[in-house]
Amino acid sequence: MQAGRLNRRVTILQSGTTRESTFRTDTKGWVPLATVWAEVQDMLPSRGDRLAEGVDIARKPCRVRIRYRTDVTSDMRLRIRSEEYRIVSGPVELGLREALEMLAEQVTPEGVRP
Repeated sequence: MQAGRLNRRVTILQSGTTRESTFRTDTKGWVPLATVWAEVQDMLPSRGDRLAEGVDIARKPCRVRIRYRTDVTSDMRLRIRSEEYRIVSGPVELGLREALEMLAEQVTPEGVRP
């Protein structure tokens, strides 16, 4: 993995609870796990990829590569440029624990196009 290609900051989010300060209640949401350097490539998947991975072009799919970590799973989300993305495929290990690659698509409220 070439360090020069890791040119964007990405925050890895995990499901968790946070304490709301005004009423001191716990709320479920997405809490930061780590902020890492990543290579983010916007992509237009082929028809086969769309069918196999369930990717919708209208939701802005992208391919994300980060340095290898053991704590990233497919039920997490990514925050890229203040937008949230859900992990659609992966993460898969590249090389001998050199990097992780995952396919992600933008999370939008139902019925709203990105």
